[in-house]
Amino acid sequence: MPVFEYKAVAASGETITGEMEAPSEAAVIERIQGQGSIPISAREAGKGLRLDTLFRRKPGLSQREIGDITQQLSTLLGAGLPLDRSLGILVELSDNDRVQATVEKIRNRVREGGSLSDALEERHGVFSRFYINMVRAGEVGGSLDQTLARMAEYLERAKELKDSVVSALIYPALLVFLAIVSLMLLMIYVIPQFTPMFEDFGGDLPFLTKVVVGVGDVLQRFWWAIAGLAVLLVAWFKAQMAGEKTRFLWDRRFLNTHWVGDVIAKIETARLARTTGTLLVNGVPLLSALSIAKNVMTNTVLAAEVAEAAKKVKSGAPLARALDEDGHFPSLALQMINVGEETGQLDEMLVKVADTYDREVRVTIDRLMALLVPVLTLGLALMIGVIVMSVLMAILSVNELVA
Repeated sequence: MPVFEYKAVAASGETITGEMEAPSEAAVIERIQGQGSIPISAREAGKGLRLDTLFRRKPGLSQREIGDITQQLSTLLGAGLPLDRSLGILVELSDNDRVQATVEKIRNRVREGGSLSDALEERHGVFSRFYINMVRAGEVGGSLDQTLARMAEYLERAKELKDSVVSALIYPALLVFLAIVSLMLLMIYVIPQFTPMFEDFGGDLPFLTKVVVGVGDVLQRFWWAIAGLAVLLVAWFKAQMAGEKTRFLWDRRFLNTHWVGDVIAKIETARLARTTGTLLVNGVPLLSALSIAKNVMTNTVLAAEVAEAAKKVKSGAPLARALDEDGHFPSLALQMINVGEETGQLDEMLVKVADTYDREVRVTIDRLMALLVPVLTLGLALMIGVIVMSVLMAILSVNELVA
């Protein structure tokens, strides 16, 4: 019988990790739920990344497809249609084979008498534990349509934040790529064309010209070694980020880096606030919400701080004060959370914190890109100018020799 590694949230809000022998992942999840805990993840021990899966498309649905399904299902349920009929309409309306097949399997499971959360859970890896737990809370509270509406909004906001970050980085990334390609072409193909001419005339070339020619010669001879070194560095960095201890150290370095750390803190604050606020609105206890939200965060340092904050909240400390211990979370967010606790509207205030920092992230990234693009352009111009200057200096020195 295979052994599964699992992670769950106990009723007390503590994160539980361990191993369990079971015939399948579904059996592990069922046992965890039977113990009164909320399952977060379960996977067979020893299963890692395989080479044959590196370029294979991930199974399941994209974030956009899940968001569309959630929004449409919320609308149909809100109109008073029963769940199985709503799912049937989604199957008929969908023109995407993967979406249609997934929703059809969910509908069939519901028609057999299963709950929507159980049907989602059986689609292993398609829907996140956060999503499934939200749906389960909505079923228990009898407000599934409202829960799905909140989930659709959550997914849309999360997607907007991700898209804004990616869109802002496209132009600088393209500029860096073009700069590298341009410089490589100059150094490997253009500069070597002048080298034989300089050697035929003899004499001593200017120092700058020697440096540029030498660099071009190295690139021309050993470009394969440089490319291989770059690949090795990328692989090494991925290995560093895969290890728990090294990932923590890198995340701390990023968090303490000027500007970059500020953006990371704002992104993670928005993610923490929106996840926790959405769970609280749906009736999930604060300690459980914090434990689930911690697993949504990508920066392990801030995730560890949230875990410590959850322990302090369990001991009776206010959430705002518990998060303020290490000083990484923005002060405005902590003040807003404090106000929410004092007024008894923590769930609504957390959603407002998420909205605030979504906007803050967009503004901060726009400012950084407005500064970065001219800096990159100027740097490229300076490097090309140095190459051109080295060629001109060599031509002038040759003219002096001829004269």
